[in-house]
Amino acid sequence: MLQAIGLTSTPRRDAPPAVHDLTFEAPPGQVTALLGATGSGKTAALRLMLELDAGRGVAYFRGRPLHRIAHPAREVGVLLGDVPGHPSRTARGQLRMLCAAVGVPATRADEVLEVVGLAGLGDQRLGVLSVGMDRRLGLASALLGDPHTLVLDEPAEGLSPRENAWLYGLLRAHAAQGGTVLCTTADPKEAARTADRVITLHDGRLVADQDVADFARTRLRPRVAVRTPHAARLAAVVGREARAARRSVEVVEEASGRLTVYGSNCAEIGDTAHRHGIPVHRLAEETGDTGPESLTGAARPAAAVGLSELPPPTRARPARGPLRPLRYELRRSLGVRTTVLIAAAVVLLSVALSLLLARTDGTALPHLLAAWPTLLPLPPAALGAGLLGALSFGDEFRYPALAAGRGTVPRRIGLLLAKLVVTAGFALLLAGLVVVCDAQSLRLVYGPELVTVPENLPALGASWFGLTVGCAWAGLLAAGVFRVAGAGVAAVLAVPVLVVPLVQKVFAAPSARSVAGLPGRLRDLVWWQFPQEADRWVLAVGRMVAHPVGSALALSLSALVCAYLFTSLRGKVRW
Repeated sequence: MLQAIGLTSTPRRDAPPAVHDLTFEAPPGQVTALLGATGSGKTAALRLMLELDAGRGVAYFRGRPLHRIAHPAREVGVLLGDVPGHPSRTARGQLRMLCAAVGVPATRADEVLEVVGLAGLGDQRLGVLSVGMDRRLGLASALLGDPHTLVLDEPAEGLSPRENAWLYGLLRAHAAQGGTVLCTTADPKEAARTADRVITLHDGRLVADQDVADFARTRLRPRVAVRTPHAARLAAVVGREARAARRSVEVVEEASGRLTVYGSNCAEIGDTAHRHGIPVHRLAEETGDTGPESLTGAARPAAAVGLSELPPPTRARPARGPLRPLRYELRRSLGVRTTVLIAAAVVLLSVALSLLLARTDGTALPHLLAAWPTLLPLPPAALGAGLLGALSFGDEFRYPALAAGRGTVPRRIGLLLAKLVVTAGFALLLAGLVVVCDAQSLRLVYGPELVTVPENLPALGASWFGLTVGCAWAGLLAAGVFRVAGAGVAAVLAVPVLVVPLVQKVFAAPSARSVAGLPGRLRDLVWWQFPQEADRWVLAVGRMVAHPVGSALALSLSALVCAYLFTSLRGKVRW
């Protein structure tokens, strides 16, 4: 049972609310249509029910509001607008990514693709799908979690008549298994043909709540369907007699010798045809659909819609713990070519810069291996890691595959931690790959004597990996705060361009203190004794933080973490 109680949207400025005090029920085992013209408040009502927009009132899904449901995707399947996914991602990749977020096995993606008729198109990119395929993929996304309730906004938009019959057969099959279906439509005839119950809205208010028989009888315009080989002659005769009797009768000529007459009845049309000797092959009163199905009989009731195949129920329990958002983030990052292309471009650029820098004698070995000329604010590996971090949240907001209404959002803090872990892993992998490729290229071109193992290798390694991971996190957090990837890239570039000069001014005075005794002082504070070999690692980390670039990066990350917590996590944490 879906219950909407007192839904009222927050008005904007002096405009009236899009939805005002809307209360209705959508019972299980039935298809309920939310009917209204464009601008009547149908979509706004759905968004209020799914807690996507601010307002008053509450919607209960089997007695619980959405934010009180532990696994919303197992309770509510949602289709609002187009499928929000990266255009380069495949249909199968999109669904497998959402499977990780929902907490169901990846094999569920192939099951729902088979049901919606996209089994052979799973490798197609989202950017090339037609409108009808996009709607099918959206319905597949809604069915991933095997939900009890389906909430669909204009599900038949962009579908052919045959696809419409399939769609509503699938919705009716879901209802026949005890599920609840709520879908919106602007076509009264479509509502009468496919729904068990019709709820009519006008200007955001409830106009009528009727079963489909009462709706078709009271709210649809009655008409007489006629087929005759002399359609033009019968139309002229009916119109002439109506004008003579001063009655309001409208005759619409259609293809294949069909007439649709409004304002009359079968008896009057039959008597007129008999008086003028016009043969009639079909004569029927209708109040429902006027589509091709009506040529062979009156409008079919909703119960006559054929049932379509549903995906098998999933028995897998939703995944718990940190693996759920971590799997999602891995599939999101590796599901498009962007990550691989950025890594390949960084490696090639680093190798080229390293070889060019080696032609001069003034470049130190660490800068050669990092491919970091003085004219660049950051080495290519750090810039690439920052770009990957910025895209991690930037693509999330540009192509919002996750939404609270779809029930596919891992806990926000869990999603943040997963992104931090994955971007750090990519940054470390990229940093190590760049050093190895640069070293091998230098040995190949200039000989093995150019590349030697430095004595302070642990300190250099800690600084190098800390720089790349810090840039990746700076791009990630800035993109999460400002909700655009460009802001993440700007935050990465701001560290050496703006923050480092400020830090250098602070450290401009000669240092009177040293961190040489830091390991011993730490050993006195902790209850366990770390080995003596760890002293050089502690000193390396201390020197890295004390370095102007390290201090600037630590300062930027601290500010971005605070900004992210303030802007993104100040609301109630939901699934």
